[in-house]
Amino acid sequence: MTLRLILIRHGLSSFNLQNRIQGRNDLSKLTEDGIVQAKKSGQELKDISIQGVYSSPLQRAADTTKELIKCREDQLNIIYNKNLLEVDLAQWSGMTTEQVKSEFPEQYLIWKGSPHELILKREDNSDYKPIEELMEQGGRFLENIFKNHNPSKDENLLIVGHNAILRCIVLKLLGEPANGFRRIRLDNASISIVKINPDSTREYSVQIESLNGTSHLEEQLPVKGPHARIILVRHGETNWNREGRFQGQIDIPLNETGKKQASAAKEFLSGITFDKAYSSSMSRPLETAQIILEDYSDIGIQCTDELVEIGHGLWEGKLESEINDSWGDLLKEWQATPEEVQMPEGENIQAVWTRAVNYWDVICNSLSSKETALVVAHDAVNKTILCHLLGLTPADIWMIKQGNGGVTIIDLSYGSEQPSIVTSLNITSHLGGVFDRTAQGAL
Repeated sequence: MTLRLILIRHGLSSFNLQNRIQGRNDLSKLTEDGIVQAKKSGQELKDISIQGVYSSPLQRAADTTKELIKCREDQLNIIYNKNLLEVDLAQWSGMTTEQVKSEFPEQYLIWKGSPHELILKREDNSDYKPIEELMEQGGRFLENIFKNHNPSKDENLLIVGHNAILRCIVLKLLGEPANGFRRIRLDNASISIVKINPDSTREYSVQIESLNGTSHLEEQLPVKGPHARIILVRHGETNWNREGRFQGQIDIPLNETGKKQASAAKEFLSGITFDKAYSSSMSRPLETAQIILEDYSDIGIQCTDELVEIGHGLWEGKLESEINDSWGDLLKEWQATPEEVQMPEGENIQAVWTRAVNYWDVICNSLSSKETALVVAHDAVNKTILCHLLGLTPADIWMIKQGNGGVTIIDLSYGSEQPSIVTSLNITSHLGGVFDRTAQGAL
């Protein structure tokens, strides 16, 4: 049973086009391009069963919502919720970015570097922190969702809002990681999926299934930032993925589905020019990388043991049911608190975290600002890297989904004031559909 939150940012607006701060005012409207984007998002979702629709009442979001559901055969009622209003940026609203830079230089630097610390003044001259208030607002929205929708039921909820509030909702579900606001990106009319599942050890569990999917739009991938970009891919499917066996460091090759997934990823990434490539030294990620780079005879793939999958030790080659028979308590601990588990004659997640993140830093430091690199690795490895980038911990690896052949995009930032940005996470639309339909696997 799964409650899915389908998060949609409104389409391109007049203020977006003019590079103006929108905030909470309602002067900004959807552009013609924004309407087209909303229609395309609606087409992408039209075959998905929707049990509830929530929208910000601001017209750019409300109009996006109306366009989203026009193509559907079912009749959906829109619930307008004030807790989906955009961030309140007070006197900045309506100003261009250049005007804000000129008139509020110190505050603008805080906004770009540490937005949670920004202090603005209301009309009554009282101080407030916009992002702190928005996080509380996102929490209230989620409280309302969980009051009216039970994670123990299969439901899909369409939630249409704005850049900042949707980011805050995602971060609230992730436990509010430090400086998280600058760690993720949401483009106009992008689709993000968050899974909420019942959990025996807590009220519910959260998993980011995908983030900032734009493959249905004219620009299939978000525009690259000013610095280096890394495309992080999980290897294609193997027979053991399909069977649900723990693979770990046993070198199982791609099956035919896995090869097709790698080819689909190649096609999806065809608009990208790669400059460098890195892979785990195991055959399944290496073959995935080779398929993606078939047209790049001049790029050598640098293979490393630092990116190999977690060593499951005595669990490798076994089904979950077989592991449960001999290590039932340890398996439950792995599923509940993975950071505390030492695999029998294998590794622990902290060891994977250390080697994978250290090598990630090596890759980042090897890239010039104009370069784009391909990195292909494994489920646990990718999850530890992404938890690191999102400000999470080894305890949080289950919060991140990595499907076979899934594509994640990281835009690097240089300098201590800005974290790198998880631009898109686990995009699997090139494998069929909005939801991740890849093999569940064993990890």
